[in-house]
Amino acid sequence: MEPVALELITAIIFVITYAFIVKFYQRKVWVIWAGVLLVFLIGAVTVGSAYSSINWNVIGIYVGMLFIAEALVHSKMPDYVAIWVTNRSKRVWVSMLLVCAITGILSIVIENVACVLLVAPIAFAIAKKIKVSPIPMIIGCAVSSNLQGVATLIGDPPSMLLAGHAGLTFNDFFFFQGKPNLFFAVQLGMLASLVVLYLFFRKYNHTVHHFKEVKIRSIFPTAILLAMIVTLAVSSSLEDGVKYSAGLICVVFGFVCLLWLIREGRKHEKHLVHTIMKFDWGTAFFIIAVFIMVDALTRTGVIADIAKGIYSITGTHVLFTFITLVVISMAMSAFVDNVPYIVAMLPVTQLIAEQAAVSPYVLYFGLLIGASVGGNITPVGAAANIVGVGLLKSHGYKTTFWQFVRIGLPFTVFSVIVSAGYIWLMYGV
Repeated sequence: MEPVALELITAIIFVITYAFIVKFYQRKVWVIWAGVLLVFLIGAVTVGSAYSSINWNVIGIYVGMLFIAEALVHSKMPDYVAIWVTNRSKRVWVSMLLVCAITGILSIVIENVACVLLVAPIAFAIAKKIKVSPIPMIIGCAVSSNLQGVATLIGDPPSMLLAGHAGLTFNDFFFFQGKPNLFFAVQLGMLASLVVLYLFFRKYNHTVHHFKEVKIRSIFPTAILLAMIVTLAVSSSLEDGVKYSAGLICVVFGFVCLLWLIREGRKHEKHLVHTIMKFDWGTAFFIIAVFIMVDALTRTGVIADIAKGIYSITGTHVLFTFITLVVISMAMSAFVDNVPYIVAMLPVTQLIAEQAAVSPYVLYFGLLIGASVGGNITPVGAAANIVGVGLLKSHGYKTTFWQFVRIGLPFTVFSVIVSAGYIWLMYGV
C-alpha cells in the first residue's frame, strides 16, 4: 500500500474508533481492540513495533495501584477520614466543601471512580438529613476527583502516561528543574475551584447532623501506601534509576496488598477468582491498545502532520502555543476519553516543541492539565462523572446535561486558569 494511502486509512480508522468510543463508552475496550485489529490488517503496525510501543512502566504503575486502591477501600480508612472530618464541621456548606475536598485528596492515590463510589454514600446521607437535593454535592465530588488525579504520578492514567513519555519520576511531579511543579499547580487550582463550589453550596447554612463513625478494619493498606510513596521518592532521587523502577515498585507493593485482600477474602469466604476479577482490568487493556493505535499513527506519519498543522497556526510563539494546547485539550476532553487523547498528543507536543526550539515540558504540563481537568465540563467527559450521574439516577434524581455543565464549566475554567497560569509562570517565562 502507498504511504499516503496507508496514512489516510490509519487516520480514518483512528477517528472512527474514537467516535465509537464516545458513543459506546461502556464497550470502549472492545471498540479500541477492534481498531487495533484493523491497523494490524492494513500493515500500519507489526507485532514487534506494537510490543515495543507499549510503555510497561505505565502499565505496572496502574496495575499496582489497582491493588493498593482496592485494599484501601476495603480497609475502610477513607470512610473513616471522610466521616471524621464531616462530623467536625459546624455548617452543612462547610461539610459539603470538605467532602468534595476529601474526594479530591483521595483521588491522588485512589482511582477517581472508586473515590466517587466511596464518598457518595456520605453525600447522599448529608443531603437526606437536611432534606435537599444531593445533585450539587455529587457533581462536586466527581469533578474534584478528576482535578486532583493530575497531582502525582500515581494519581490517574494521564499522569502515568506523561511520566512514561517524558521520563518524569515520582518526585518530578513535586519539584522539577528546581521549581515547584504539577502537585502545587493542582492544589492552587483546587483552591480556586472550591471557591466556585462554595458559590453553589453557600445557601446550605444548616447545622450539621453527626454521623456514626466507621470502624477501620485495618491500617495495613495505609502503611503499605505510605511505604510505597517513600520508596518511590527515594528511587526518584537516585541519579541512575532503573528504567522501569516506578512500575516495579508499584507492582511489588500492589502484590503485597493483593495477598492481603486474598487473606481478607478467605476470612469472608470469598473465592480467590472473585477477588482478582473485581479489579478494573479493562482500563489496563484499554491503555495497552491505545499505545498500539498511537504507534500506528506515528509510523504512518499522521502524528507528524498534526504537529505541522498546529505549528503552522501557532508558529514560534510559545505562549500562544501553550494556550492553544490547553484550550484544545479542555474542549476535546469535555466529550472524549482523555487517555487516547493524551497518548496521541504527547508526541505531537514533542514535535511542536522541537520545531519551535523550546523546552517541551511547559507544553507537556499544559497539555496534561487541560486534558485531565477538561473532562469536568460535561457529564460524559470522565468516567467519574458518568458514575456520579448514574448514582444520582439510581437514587431517583435525574440530572440534565446542562445541570452538570452549570457546575462543571466554571469549576473547570477557574481551576485550569489558575493551574495552567502557575505552570506558565514557573516554566514558560
